[in-house]
Amino acid sequence: MAQPESTAGSAAPTPVSFETHPTEYRHWKLTCSGSTATLTMDVNEAAGIRPGYALKLNSYDLGVDIELYDALQRIRFEHPRVRTVVLTSAKDRLFCSGANIFMLGQSSHAWKVNFCKFTNETRNGIEDSSAHSGLKFIAACNGTTAGGGYELALACDEIVLVDDRSSAVSLPEVPLLGVLPGTGGLTRLTDKRRVRRDLADVFCTTVEGVRGQRARDWRLVDAVVKPQAFHAHVQERAAALACGSHRPLDGVGIVLPRLDRVDGSDGFRYRNVEVRLDHAARRAELVVSAPASTPPESLADILATGARWWPLEMARELDDAILTLRTNYLAYGVWVLKTQGEAQRVEAVDRSLVDHSTDWFVREVIGQLRRTLARLDVSSRSLFASVDGGSCFAGTLFEIALAADRTYMLNQPSADGGPSVTLSEANFGLYPAVHGLTRLAARFAGDNEAIAKLRAVIGAPLDTRAANALGLVTSAPDSLDWADELRIALEERGSLSPDALTGMEANLRFGPHETLETRVFGRLSAWQNWIFIRPNAVGDAGALKVFGTGHKASFNWDRI
Repeated sequence: MAQPESTAGSAAPTPVSFETHPTEYRHWKLTCSGSTATLTMDVNEAAGIRPGYALKLNSYDLGVDIELYDALQRIRFEHPRVRTVVLTSAKDRLFCSGANIFMLGQSSHAWKVNFCKFTNETRNGIEDSSAHSGLKFIAACNGTTAGGGYELALACDEIVLVDDRSSAVSLPEVPLLGVLPGTGGLTRLTDKRRVRRDLADVFCTTVEGVRGQRARDWRLVDAVVKPQAFHAHVQERAAALACGSHRPLDGVGIVLPRLDRVDGSDGFRYRNVEVRLDHAARRAELVVSAPASTPPESLADILATGARWWPLEMARELDDAILTLRTNYLAYGVWVLKTQGEAQRVEAVDRSLVDHSTDWFVREVIGQLRRTLARLDVSSRSLFASVDGGSCFAGTLFEIALAADRTYMLNQPSADGGPSVTLSEANFGLYPAVHGLTRLAARFAGDNEAIAKLRAVIGAPLDTRAANALGLVTSAPDSLDWADELRIALEERGSLSPDALTGMEANLRFGPHETLETRVFGRLSAWQNWIFIRPNAVGDAGALKVFGTGHKASFNWDRI
């Protein structure tokens, strides 16, 4: 792999890989029985992804969550008969104590923020599967459930807490560590579980949390059950939730192989995605290729192709590329998004996705694409799409351009080798972004007249003049100015403050339509980002730094 740039205090000491396999898990056990999968958390204290801390009390770090993400992917694709997922713990009287505090205390600011973002996305993925894929989730909290452990439970459809007179749920980050719950806990309390504001205030400032019937009365959990009846109750609820699922009882799973990836000094490439790194300019170029051959169209042929079906393979590769760049290449702040190949093949894939969208496998592939594009939306990088003569921004691949902050399209007639872009039905609802809207609807601020004009040209190759007239591109330089205008725009972007750009881009991308996800990423994460650099949290006498030392935090009492 091309080595990450060694930016003092920000670059990971060694590259992080987001690929794993159940046979390599050190922290989770996945078992499937009928329509129920059980994910059992049993964290290996000595197996942190970085040295210097022990993962005690079922606390987690990035490595633990990489395994959780992989396990969820296996359930989605390899176990189609599963309808309900139970998350529980192998530890006695302990579900999960949340993110490892000592890991957070010694980590760089960038590591903490990226860790929180990935865990957020994984929990958003749980809710995405619940909403779209017929997978329901139960948090079987068989013991103390604190911090990020409770945030994991909050992502589930139901929370069952054991009533053993000691087990509680809690979000102790504010009183204990001087930071915020980092994985959407505050937002899910109010937006999802509808906890009263005053009760939420008490809950979030009480270190010991809330247990028993009070936790149920405050809507913090759905049920509190005595230990002797706990397992039976969870199984009963799992069966009840499974009854409402549309996942097949006789489906044959699609095995997810390791990605074919080749690393080099100037980037890395997969079968359908290539990442080129410009070290001097601190810029990454992502090139996504259309299918290399005619894609299968019948459902039988699609299922036979399995994990090699282009939209799934491409989405998995793009997902891995985004995660790798975000974690291992912090200084590469501008990503240039490109495509190549034959548009007709992408359009054929899009027709198959729409025509077979009720099939469980096709539905899961659409989900993978939706979540991957959403990961692009929330990445703290400047995204510039470049549409030139060899481009293939059609249908699903045009969503990549719609996710960009700007789109530059070469103004050259198609007859002379100039580019075109093509819309498909997939652009009008198959992949809603984190704000709940299609990227086209968000782009035109809900202008129904503009959307109607775009619908009228579905399937028609649009040259630069047409695309520009319809508002689909930002700038359309001619061939004489193309190279210079794009170069200047990229150089200007790369010279600006990355902190200011991150805040600006998030605000402009999310727009006025708010959802739980945009509140987590656009608001809560922004405040957490700020709090993570404040002395009250991470200074020498900050709460996060002195935790476990026996010393009391020293605060600057100014309210800012």
